[in-house]
Amino acid sequence: MARYDHIVLNALLDSYENSLLSIGENKRTVHIDYNFTKRNIPQYYDESSQEYEAIHILMKSLEDKGLVEILWKNDIKDHQIEKIRMRTERLNEIYAAVGRMPKSELEQDTIRLLDGYLELLSDEVKEGEVTEKVVYRFGRYLLSRLSSHQSVKEYIDLNKAEDIIRLLHTIYCVEQNVEERYIREFSVTHFRDSKYFEGVEHKITGIFRRFGEGFDDMEDDEILAEYHIYHTPNYVYIKGNAGLSIGREVIRLDSLNQGIGLSGEDIENVRFTDLSMVKKVLTIENLTTFFSWHESDCLIIYLGGYHNGVRRRLLNEIYKSLPDAEYYHFGDIDAGGFSILKDLRNKTGIPFHEYNMDLDTLIGYEEYGRKLTGNDRKRLEELARQYPQWEETIRYMLEHNVKIEQECIGASVVLDSAEQ
Repeated sequence: MARYDHIVLNALLDSYENSLLSIGENKRTVHIDYNFTKRNIPQYYDESSQEYEAIHILMKSLEDKGLVEILWKNDIKDHQIEKIRMRTERLNEIYAAVGRMPKSELEQDTIRLLDGYLELLSDEVKEGEVTEKVVYRFGRYLLSRLSSHQSVKEYIDLNKAEDIIRLLHTIYCVEQNVEERYIREFSVTHFRDSKYFEGVEHKITGIFRRFGEGFDDMEDDEILAEYHIYHTPNYVYIKGNAGLSIGREVIRLDSLNQGIGLSGEDIENVRFTDLSMVKKVLTIENLTTFFSWHESDCLIIYLGGYHNGVRRRLLNEIYKSLPDAEYYHFGDIDAGGFSILKDLRNKTGIPFHEYNMDLDTLIGYEEYGRKLTGNDRKRLEELARQYPQWEETIRYMLEHNVKIEQECIGASVVLDSAEQ
């Protein structure tokens, strides 16, 4: 039989801990009640079971111990329970009855735990850099919430100290990682469990998205790629009118119709040769468009959404060799596409312009467009404020409720409408 006495007492304690009464800030008399309803305790209303009498016995036992008061419907004793009222003056005994620590004690224990961890972190990380770390910002957020008796259950369970430390350590390990690793390799190295990190990946990247900088619009794998952690080999695809040297071997990219894919670890050993014909460098957001797009006098690179450290190193190497070339980014005409372009400019320092992401292109392919989401609108409004040169296109998108995927734009069309 279910422990209905424990169920009711734990529910009462939950209500108490979520009330102002628990932190002494109530302005009036507050009763902590557990209402007997079909939703809360359906077994009590099941006439085909024997639970009705059993529940009565357990609730009367709690009342006899002075832990609760039974309020009977219509004041008819022993007929139907309307609610169970906690006797808050017996709070310690109620906690003891269910083997539970008071939330206030758990909060203080966790505050001490977090303070200790952040102190150790300050010793590990270079002076002046610790406050920039996601793990530090996250830890300070938890401390702030706990100090004001606010909930942190979105991220941690106060009853599981080991899990809290492991979560913080996981964030720390991600931030400290400098070698390219696959996810399962990273997980084994740090946690002796090949599948552990995959189980917490979404939670970890959510924390980076919220407490880090520049991750707001990134997918999980894009965030991890910033720290050299990958699900699969990290490839960069390149094609165009140039040569590549790998050791003593030289490959002409223009002899390969669809270009070549280079793994992240091989890029360090690659050098470009014979760049005299390249007048334009074009990064492309989507792989389908990369394979179908061809231009002469152009070096084309598949960016794959947000660029990561590997792609940035490649782009900076190209920029050193071709400082006078024109640099463009071709992506979706949507909030994500413009955000990637913004990120590309900011993190590489290369003067990228938008390509086929202007108002004429938008109007020309509007029939293939999709409707904006609420989040799209919010992000577009912010981009329009930050970048006046995009405002005309963005205002049209907002007014006509439309966005365009890059693949909709015909591969044979090359519009020279980029910002000059």
